[in-house]
Parts: sequence; C-alpha cells; structure tokens
Amino acid sequence: MGFEELPHTADCALRVWAPSLGSLFVEAALGLNSVAGAEIGSGARVTRRISLHGADSESLLVAFLTELIYFQEQEDLGFDQFGIEISNQHLSGTLEGARLLSLSKPVKAATFHNLMIRQTKRGQETEVVFDV
Repeated sequence: MGFEELPHTADCALRVWAPSLGSLFVEAALGLNSVAGAEIGSGARVTRRISLHGADSESLLVAFLTELIYFQEQEDLGFDQFGIEISNQHLSGTLEGARLLSLSKPVKAATFHNLMIRQTKRGQETEVVFDV
C-alpha cells in the first residue's frame, strides 16, 4: 500500500495503490494529508461518522476526499485513522483524528481529472489530482 506525489503542471497529483478498494480510499486520504501538509495535533481525539454514496467508485472516492477537505477547511480537523466499509457505491464508517496544528498547502478540491480506479498487479490503483 502507498502513495507517491506525481509531477503536475498546476495542481498536485498522487498515484495511490492498495490491495483493496477500502484500503485504496484510506491511502488516498493519507495522501491528501501529505499534499496539504496537514499536521494533526496530539490533543483530544475526535470521531466523525460518515455515510456517502457515489454513482461509481471514482465518484465515491471524490465524495470521500471532498468530505475530508471540508473537515480540514470548515472544522479545522484532520483524520489519520479510518474505519470504513465500501459496498455497492456506498461508503460508511468512522474517521478518527484531532484538531489541525497547521495546514501548509490547503487543498481546494479533489478532481475527476483522468480519475480511473483500475486493477493492477499491486491491487487497486488510481491517480488523483487535487486543486490547490
């Protein structure tokens, strides 16, 4: 499992891979934290329940990342532990994290630019472009 930043002319792009769809979403979330320079505090832990739907896996991934961006921007929260389940284009579960100490490069949006989740020899893989 993992992610790596890719060169991109204007925005930030990540290649993300993991053995399953759920773990791919978690790696994409951790990649978002990395791109944004999110420093999550060590204070009181916060838990949020989420339930999202998407027309397909790609739409569901964008909805999930958009939810995380919302929490960063509007509630000053960052999440580093994820208990999520994905079934039939529905994601549900919990996010656990804390208040952000800093966010050095805020992400405006997760985009659909060239977004395609595919099966590879590493498992599930995709490239995500973030508008920064």
